[in-house]
Amino acid sequence: MSKQLPDVQATEPEVAVGLSQVGVTGVEKLVKIAREDKRPIVLTAEFEVYVDLPQGRKGIDMSRNMEVIDETLEDAVSEPVYRVEEMCGETAERLLEKHEYTTTATVEMEAELMIQDETPASGLPTQGTVDIVASATAEEGEPTREEIGARVVGMTVCPCSQQMMSQTAREKLADLGVGEDDVREFLQEVPQAGHSQRGHATLTIETSGDPDVDLMDVVDVARDSMSARIYNLAKRPDEDHMTYAAHANAKFVEDCVRSMAEGVVAEFDHLDDDAVVTMKQSNDESIHQHNAHAERVAEFGALEQEVNGE
Repeated sequence: MSKQLPDVQATEPEVAVGLSQVGVTGVEKLVKIAREDKRPIVLTAEFEVYVDLPQGRKGIDMSRNMEVIDETLEDAVSEPVYRVEEMCGETAERLLEKHEYTTTATVEMEAELMIQDETPASGLPTQGTVDIVASATAEEGEPTREEIGARVVGMTVCPCSQQMMSQTAREKLADLGVGEDDVREFLQEVPQAGHSQRGHATLTIETSGDPDVDLMDVVDVARDSMSARIYNLAKRPDEDHMTYAAHANAKFVEDCVRSMAEGVVAEFDHLDDDAVVTMKQSNDESIHQHNAHAERVAEFGALEQEVNGE
């Protein structure tokens, strides 16, 4: 007759300190996103799953975590979901149910999504990638909070360096005898050089319930917050279009976050006031060794008031 092994995880730790998150990372699963009248989009997604741990317990039931993850995510593969954040929410709720000692469970997901695109001037079909980020937190006695968002890449141009180049052009044109009105018109029609950067915009929206946040709308708002969109394929007319568009719309890193805020308020005016909006912009500087970063986290109600000048 074999002895039952003791449940070491359930014993008291030597140092009785509770932990806010314990779990597993780097769990890869196939996830299908359903689409109306189209084949599902299949993603290779990476998950992180955590629960909190009270001070009187040595460890979590790691195998039980994996069992819940496998059960829920395998269901997601066989039955396509319309909202990946809802899938994260269901997983978090199952974790909470199966771990009687926990009060909070969190599930985070990241995946690369291939999107169909069209070049801006030549109109040629091309493809691009965006990173999907989704998460959910289930807390005892509280509505489950779900978050959906995206990280996208674009182009920005520095207004400060552009202003200096414009002043140089203005002085040179004046030396050549060009009148002030003509100089002004020229500088309005032909944006001057400025140092450009590859920009990385992150936009996520966290809500409780079913807010009907369309992922592709999130992607569009994030892409349009920078000086110009960029594309994998670019013929000469497309390169000219992107260069002109970016220099005609020069933005500091701070401006990109504010543009994102404006886009969120315009696109998602149906959100509840307590929806949490996270907006981040990081620019890979071209003439500095450092990079630039700005971000804002705000509830939608407060953000809407600021954008509308209330």
